[in-house]
Amino acid sequence: MESAHDYVIVGAGSAGCAVAARLSESGDRVLLLEAGGRDRSPNIKIPAAFSKQFRTKLDWDYSTGPEPGLGGRTLYVPRGKTLGGSSSMNAMMYVRGRPLDFDGWAEAGCEGWGYADVLPLFRRAEDNQRGASEVHGAGGPVTVSELRSPRPLTKRFLDAAQAAGIPLNPDINSPEQDGVSMSQVTIRNGRRCSTADAYLRPARSRANLAVRPHAHALGIELEDGRATGVRWRDRRGREQVARANREIVLAAGAIGSPQLLMVSGIGPRDELERAGIELAVESPEVGKNLQDHPFFLCCFESTVPESLADAEKPKALAEYLLRRSGPLTSNVGEAMAFIRTRTGLPAADVQLLFGPAYYHDHGFDTIDGHAFSLAAALISPRSRGELRLRSASPDDKPELVGNHLTEADDVAALIAGYRRLQEIADMEPLASARGRPLVPDHELETDEEIEAFVREETELLYHPAGTCRMGADQSSVVDPQLRVRGVDGLRVADASIMPTITGGNTNAPTIMIGEKAADLVRAAASS
Repeated sequence: MESAHDYVIVGAGSAGCAVAARLSESGDRVLLLEAGGRDRSPNIKIPAAFSKQFRTKLDWDYSTGPEPGLGGRTLYVPRGKTLGGSSSMNAMMYVRGRPLDFDGWAEAGCEGWGYADVLPLFRRAEDNQRGASEVHGAGGPVTVSELRSPRPLTKRFLDAAQAAGIPLNPDINSPEQDGVSMSQVTIRNGRRCSTADAYLRPARSRANLAVRPHAHALGIELEDGRATGVRWRDRRGREQVARANREIVLAAGAIGSPQLLMVSGIGPRDELERAGIELAVESPEVGKNLQDHPFFLCCFESTVPESLADAEKPKALAEYLLRRSGPLTSNVGEAMAFIRTRTGLPAADVQLLFGPAYYHDHGFDTIDGHAFSLAAALISPRSRGELRLRSASPDDKPELVGNHLTEADDVAALIAGYRRLQEIADMEPLASARGRPLVPDHELETDEEIEAFVREETELLYHPAGTCRMGADQSSVVDPQLRVRGVDGLRVADASIMPTITGGNTNAPTIMIGEKAADLVRAAASS
């Protein structure tokens, strides 16, 4: 079975929804393929329930490892498998990253990706509750709001962080990121605002936009050096080909996009030969440059009843259903701080996170009673990993190794992050709410003890990036127009194109990449 469209987009995630909706505005025929189903689960819609999607049918359920810097452990990497992709599964924190992130891309040869270039795209995508300004947008598709019912424990953290010397920063998405702040979130009227909500639903009435859930992409059809179609399988197991008269855009994420390229014969020669795949285009960096934000948690019992421990009780559910307020509107990560762990750094290298809940082992580990969690995430990691195929089948999950904490500077930053968390926990008004330590269950004194704990407890913040690196050099996977080198009519638009991972949560910059990709595609069509 075959169908023809002007554009075929693979992946209805943070970038893919933006690309599809924007391209459909001009009347072109757009097909959006998504391997997951529709985003109807209450665990998607209710903000505080996001972790209940983990290891369900809504989750690709990847893992990295064995990790050489973490004692051979494997690390869990959830990825959203539904309309909205990981924007339907994440903790909804709206963090753009630092100006130097994007200026660094531009200085490395990615013309058009500097902070001044991408700021209008961030503003265009945004409907910020605070209103329009030089930095923020209003009236865009993505709702960015304040938390409706933050827990009192979170205010204690904000005050304790300031007592520990971290200045209050009312807007960590301004050009100055350093400081402590309440989280702004992609929540609309107490419900998650995913990119499916923001972009797809307003566009679904357009006859020229076709959205196909349960459409698992199998590979890219190549003819005479051009990408002409996408092979995909529906939920009944029937294979089809979607032909693209103009372009194909891969937006399957930092794991899905490089895997699709490689199973289609685009990638490192030795890797494809090992998997028994015929080489179509040699692109040695496909799957390389894997980055994420490693982090660890410190958890404490709370002596005050100010946490999310009551979020699943009938009273909280009633408040949510009747008023769209209360603990179920929490994103759990209610506050954050960006800090520099040593002098001479050009920007923050660690993000501190606060949750008024016991959040350990991705939410699978539970306790009774009130608790809170403090986390330190490395946002400027030096380590680089890679993605490799297990086989030629697109159904087999790829192998991922991030090499996290194999660089001494990365370890030192997280040790400093641990000490900073303990300083904050010792400050009022948080100190008087701090009960028995849970993770770790005793005080750590020496750097050696802290390092051992960090290597034992480090997980990932669900931000894989970098595996289809953008660059001006010929070894990069895509050029600054996001075109796959060596193939006509094929682009990549998702977090995989990041040359270096942005300093903070990656959903907002990935949406920006989708907006940018749509502009690039439309400019090519009109030239």
